[in-house]
Amino acid sequence: MREYNGWTNYETWAVKLWIDNDQGTHEWWHEQALECVAEGLRDPDPYDVGITPEQRARYLLADRLKDVHEEEAGASLDESPPTVFTDLLGAALGEVNWNEIAEALLDIEKVQP
Repeated sequence: MREYNGWTNYETWAVKLWIDNDQGTHEWWHEQALECVAEGLRDPDPYDVGITPEQRARYLLADRLKDVHEEEAGASLDESPPTVFTDLLGAALGEVNWNEIAEALLDIEKVQP
């Protein structure tokens, strides 16, 4: 594994950088973090035995991060035929540590239940 600027890898660092460098995007993800914290405190899944509300919020936010970024990339990729570049984009997204970004968003924003 190759770390990059204190993150799991370059791909993870780059996604977090883009989230932080645009005020609107940063504020939107802050709102998403708040929603995930609230959702994490509500009725836990009975199969989530031993999962804390904080962990649940991180998992929810990580899933949301992944889904939104893959959906946005998919929209861009759908507009072009398969190429080496579309394959590389897909591979890069597969390397992103969504849990690490979610944890940072929850911690940096001091989002607490």
